[in-house]
Amino acid sequence: MDIPTSKYKAKQQTTLRADQEIKPWIRWYGRLGYMAQGVVFALIGILSFMAAIGVGGKTASTSGMFQSLANMPLGEILIWIIGIGLLGYIVWQLIRAVKDPGNYGNGFRGIVIRVGFFVSAVIYGAISMKAIQIAVHAGSSNSGSEQAMSAKLLSQPFGPWVLAGLGTGIFIFGGYELFSGIKGSFMKKFKKSEMKAHEKKTARNAGRIGMISRGIIFGLVGFFFVRTALTTNPDKAKGLDGALAELAKQPFGQWMLGIVSVGFILFGLYQIIRGRYEYMSFGR
Repeated sequence: MDIPTSKYKAKQQTTLRADQEIKPWIRWYGRLGYMAQGVVFALIGILSFMAAIGVGGKTASTSGMFQSLANMPLGEILIWIIGIGLLGYIVWQLIRAVKDPGNYGNGFRGIVIRVGFFVSAVIYGAISMKAIQIAVHAGSSNSGSEQAMSAKLLSQPFGPWVLAGLGTGIFIFGGYELFSGIKGSFMKKFKKSEMKAHEKKTARNAGRIGMISRGIIFGLVGFFFVRTALTTNPDKAKGLDGALAELAKQPFGQWMLGIVSVGFILFGLYQIIRGRYEYMSFGR
């Protein structure tokens, strides 16, 4: 009994040493990922705000933002940094889904949350790949991608149900973001003991406005996907840029677009602060 036990303990110690070597790097890369995500939303917010005040043309999706950025001085370098940085966010989301460092558990609620982390990793994986494609001049405009995806789904058996489920999930996520922003519960994620007073205030205010703005837009995106499933018309599907453009068409739409765009900029700031101060239990 002693020999197997000693072997087991030795294996545990080896695993622990390897874990201690890897974890801090994963945590560091995950923090960089949050910051990269923040930069993406801040840039989308800036371009959309410019559109709202009539000096920047159209509202921008992530793909449109990268295309615009590629035409600016040093833009391609920044795209590379964002694309590689987002990989850190993807890694951390996958860890949250599989390893469950947040202790959400294996109950229904926990599984739903962890699946959400996995879906987030897939979505940002596509965004990261798009950034890298554009950086190496392999990308093209992504206009109509939501319509193309919807058309493919609608042509499959049970496609409308899948699309409706996707839209419902996005709508629920938008509601969750909106509620979290109003309630301010997102501050539980921060190591507030390490933050200065002005940093806590900035994170709280920027996060509140930013998450409310994201909640509104993601709610609209989810609604458009559900409408597409019900009408079986892929032209009704709209992504981020479509939702922003639709918002601009409403009464006082330019004002609303401007407010939401500022919210996106503030969400970007919040994510950058989150990358610095979020409590990440997977690593020391």
